Amino acid sequence: MQPTKLALGLALALGLAGTALAQTTMRISISTAQNSHQGVAIDTFAKEVEKRTGGRYKVQTFYNGALGGERESIEAVQLGTQELAFSSTGPVPNFVPETKILDVPFLFRDKAHARAVLDGPIGQDLLAKFDAKGFKALAWAENGFRHMTNSKRDVKTPEDLKGLKMRTMENPVHIAAYKGFGIITTPMAFPEVFTALQQGTVDGQENPLPVIISAKFDQVQKHLSLTGHVYSPCIFVMNKGVFDKLSAADKQAFIDAAKEGTKANRARVDEDDAKGVADLRAKGMTVIDDLDKSKFVAALAPVNAQFEKEFGKANLDKIRNYQ
Repeated sequence: MQPTKLALGLALALGLAGTALAQTTMRISISTAQNSHQGVAIDTFAKEVEKRTGGRYKVQTFYNGALGGERESIEAVQLGTQELAFSSTGPVPNFVPETKILDVPFLFRDKAHARAVLDGPIGQDLLAKFDAKGFKALAWAENGFRHMTNSKRDVKTPEDLKGLKMRTMENPVHIAAYKGFGIITTPMAFPEVFTALQQGTVDGQENPLPVIISAKFDQVQKHLSLTGHVYSPCIFVMNKGVFDKLSAADKQAFIDAAKEGTKANRARVDEDDAKGVADLRAKGMTVIDDLDKSKFVAALAPVNAQFEKEFGKANLDKIRNYQ
């Protein structure tokens, strides 16, 4: 009888193992490296999803634009050919126009202000706007404040930006603002940027310190100016149809996992910001950190007047004055 019991036990164990492995696999992607503030975000998210759903859901993580640039990934999530993506808001207004307001230059005082806005009613209302476009927006995270780099010259005043050919995100607000500085804008997906800088197709780019560091732009850019001209949020998005099929408990698990991913992401941004300037100087970059930001704000006065017409001064002031 013993061998039979043993065989039965083994069969049962194997059956249970098979059940445990009957998990649903989903994919999430970023355009930056794994060892970055975005990599930390999706790695934490994937770990938390698996933990919170008892292993029934597994999230595969893809880095360095392996599944395409940000715009392509968001499009794939909308179409349902990819379940999840983590992206900066660069291309997001092309899908959810209401988010454009977040990309207005010099809108946020600092990271604490930006995080409070995104975590508060304004940010939560914007997350709800994704539903009608085929997405479930799980949580806001961040890239950080964007700064200018180039291979030509030190940028100390707005006039120094005139005539520079700069890669920009595929974002209508950014493009309008940078043209206001006299920049020759060149919209381009992130995975193409390093090569474009290396080959001199563009003179420069603008990104937060965590991106500049993780992308190794110091290898192809000499000059960095801490303009902090735009706060750059990131977002976890999921295909709405996939999200809607989850049980109520699993829906909450995905949302909570995204919140944990956001915590890890923001902590890494803070860490990169704290050490970034010294690191980049040590790698040979010239860093201009004593800019008169009021001059840059003043240079955008005509563009800001357009933004006030487009978004409504009251809506911009609601964000600017949020406590």
